[in-house]
Amino acid sequence: MKIKPIHQLVLSGVFIAIGVVLPIAFHAIGGAGAIFLPMHIPVLVAGFFLNIPYAAAVGILTPLLSSLFTGMPPVFPMLPIMMVELPVYAIVISLLTQKTKLNLFIKLLVAMAGGRIAAGGCVYVLATFFSAKLPGPDVFIKGSVVTGLPGIGIQLLLIPAVIVALDKFMDARHIQTQD
Repeated sequence: MKIKPIHQLVLSGVFIAIGVVLPIAFHAIGGAGAIFLPMHIPVLVAGFFLNIPYAAAVGILTPLLSSLFTGMPPVFPMLPIMMVELPVYAIVISLLTQKTKLNLFIKLLVAMAGGRIAAGGCVYVLATFFSAKLPGPDVFIKGSVVTGLPGIGIQLLLIPAVIVALDKFMDARHIQTQD
């Protein structure tokens, strides 16, 4: 699907807004953000609809604005980690969506793996060059996957349904260019 730039800009704002509000809802019901990964959902969905620059912007701005407005994620060390991890998710999905015919689940899994590896690289940089007291990158990645398993499961169940629904909505509203 080829979406006009103005629609991409508007969608970017919508995805960012959802990415700021959704974690507030999850934290209001018991601080389950680290387990259910609500900020990841709109960023991952954005990758399916936006070109790489817009998708990257959503991935960078969502945790930044959320941190500024709500204090989540905490400025250090999670904010820089998420500002690396989330754009990788969106960029990988955007790239795979534009360049391949891979199954939606494969795109999600590849993006999730790429984002976690990028987060591990960020942890390494923060620990090595900024003396942050963090676990090693491999321990961080394993821990984030194990802790986030419920969220990963939700993402794998929810995101395909959201993609199908948004595709239908956008087709009905003619929110795409004609090829």
